[in-house]
Amino acid sequence: MIVIDDGSTDATCQKVQALHLPKARLLCQERNAGKTATVRRGLQEVTGEITIIQDADLEYAPEEISDIILPIVQNQADVVYGSRFRVKQAARVLYFYHYLANKLLTLLSNLLTNVNLTDIETCYKAFRTPLITSMPLSSRGFGMEVEITALITKTRARLYEVPISYYGRTYEEGKKIKARDGLWALWYIVYYNLVVSRTGLRRQYTRKANASLAALHTPAAGVCQTGVEDATCQEEKHSL
Repeated sequence: MIVIDDGSTDATCQKVQALHLPKARLLCQERNAGKTATVRRGLQEVTGEITIIQDADLEYAPEEISDIILPIVQNQADVVYGSRFRVKQAARVLYFYHYLANKLLTLLSNLLTNVNLTDIETCYKAFRTPLITSMPLSSRGFGMEVEITALITKTRARLYEVPISYYGRTYEEGKKIKARDGLWALWYIVYYNLVVSRTGLRRQYTRKANASLAALHTPAAGVCQTGVEDATCQEEKHSL
């Protein structure tokens, strides 16, 4: 687990250090750099086979992470989005305009990417690690969600959605998203899908991602897709 304190004022670094977590790596940034920059920093330290991003505000339930990554573990998916609109257990009833904005942004993104996602702005996105660590992310703030979707839908990655719970906050409880973030998201959808989608760096990412996926999805002789040599695979191997 990688914990990143993005210039917070709530003594996050000191509190995490006091827990003495043996499997956690703590990164402390002196100044707030925004979500995209913080995620980019964390991706430099990732070593696991699957990567998922968790916001510290706990609007998303960490106990559901195992369900989100399950399609990847079972080799059914390469990328999984947790959708707040496919409710798993509970979803707090909050701002209708936020709901409407999310639906509009997702609709516009789907029109330009030709996929049928229900929630592109979700925090919960899980990846086979090479797909996310090699992304040439350049957006700022909350634009990362749109940029990631624009990039991943250009590849041959198997993209799934699963239902999640959502324990949203009010502005009085610390909610930070503003109307201008929605306007920026609209611009990012157009920019990353129509303006820079064919630039050299992004085409290079697509080629490398597809090559990696092709190698992953081509099983060795006698080995089934899960990587386990089972009886069925043995029979197929002996029949050759």
